Amino acid sequence: MNSPLTESIEATIDVHKVRNELQPIPREKVDEEPRLLFRRSSRVQRLTGVAIRSIGSYVPSRIVTNEELEQRYGFEEGWVKRRTGISQRRFAGEGESTSDLAVEAAKRAMLAARVSPSDIDLLIVGTFTPDFTCPSTACLVQDKLNLDAPAMDLQAACSGFMYSLATGAQFIATGNAKCALVIGADVNSRIVQPDDQRTAPLFGDGAGAVILGAGEADQGLVCYQLGADGAGGCMLDRPAGGVTQPLTPELVAAGKHFLQMDGRNVFKWAIQAVTESIEVVLEQAGVTMEDVSLFVLHQANIRIIDHAMKVLSIPRSKVYNNLDRVGNTSAASIPLALDEAYREGRIQRGDLVLMCGFGAGLTWGTGLFRW
Repeated sequence: MNSPLTESIEATIDVHKVRNELQPIPREKVDEEPRLLFRRSSRVQRLTGVAIRSIGSYVPSRIVTNEELEQRYGFEEGWVKRRTGISQRRFAGEGESTSDLAVEAAKRAMLAARVSPSDIDLLIVGTFTPDFTCPSTACLVQDKLNLDAPAMDLQAACSGFMYSLATGAQFIATGNAKCALVIGADVNSRIVQPDDQRTAPLFGDGAGAVILGAGEADQGLVCYQLGADGAGGCMLDRPAGGVTQPLTPELVAAGKHFLQMDGRNVFKWAIQAVTESIEVVLEQAGVTMEDVSLFVLHQANIRIIDHAMKVLSIPRSKVYNNLDRVGNTSAASIPLALDEAYREGRIQRGDLVLMCGFGAGLTWGTGLFRW
């Protein structure tokens, strides 16, 4: 039995052909095209004098294996692992929300940095699965941690952590914050249709957090790029639940409040976004692939990562992956991987770490960070 996702991620895909196909087109002609083509950007920024003082992460205790999903929903045996590289993921328990995961990750980051709640003067939560439409998840986290700090959500889906990191770093670099808590957290298991073989098996739940503070002149975002192309928003969206389509019984019955994805075109776009943004950032920073100690990419699909690394000629040993154990955790993806890599001793002071997030919006964020 072939699924839409199986068809969308063929092992034989020619990434060089994909890159040639995905050329920018005039914006007025987008609606005439069968799919969105990647919108390039050469804009980059630099933001140094900022240090990541600590990292913390948290995943729920419930492990959901591929076998469990196959037995429960009749998914094709073995295709999730073959097509995505995912073996298992974590699901939040009953009564466990995005803010709960975020708080646990934050506590671990605060403990590692040896800071108290009174030290934190800025809180940013990157998430697209908030506890409520309002109040913000950040306000809930602020209350649970008893912080005296402004708190805000930042919604850029799977690029959420990179957007939040750059935003928090601005406050530190300008001296408007001394100790910023930046969190990426999502409970994806609640926004996917459980029996949708195209999307449900890809996602898991989790949270990751960093404490930012002032650093040496050479530390921080040596070069970074944040990008967006809203014309591709329809390729990965939740149609109902906003003010354009408020929830109705009919929309809920049709599953329009669940995440929907054009897997084939998202896959092609992601390869292009990752490879080109990494090339632009490294070129503008004046460094080579060999200068980078570790690549930490959004853990969406192992084939996206592998194809991008093949195009860029980056050895597998320099790429950190935990996708097989946690799945796609959206905004939590990069800080979760960072925390694991750091605890394994793979990140040292002075290392250049390349982080790249990409996802719904469409958005992407790539940053070369000097540790």
